Amino acid sequence: MKRFHLHMGVEDLDESIRFYTALFGAPPVKTKPDYAKWMLDDPCINFAISTRATKGVDHLGIQAEGEDELAQLRGRIQAGHLPVVNEGTKVCCYALSDKSWIQDPSGLP
Repeated sequence: MKRFHLHMGVEDLDESIRFYTALFGAPPVKTKPDYAKWMLDDPCINFAISTRATKGVDHLGIQAEGEDELAQLRGRIQAGHLPVVNEGTKVCCYALSDKSWIQDPSGLP
């Protein structure tokens, strides 16, 4: 199952954790001194906040659960002739993952 990903920059992490915990009705599944993440099924989203990013939307994405889903997403990017930067496997947001980056027409990663 693919999951939508949204990473937002916030000014006050503790205040934002309280806000989003109330909004989602669930606590974050991961917290660090500068970061928090919720893995929600309804809505199906990987929602992360951090004080590292500029305030507001930092980046959007689609999280793939396995190699087949990742290949499908990369196939769409290739078929659409979208410029892509493949980073390969690296640590990001306190998790090891295989990353590729594109930007929308407005420049949002």
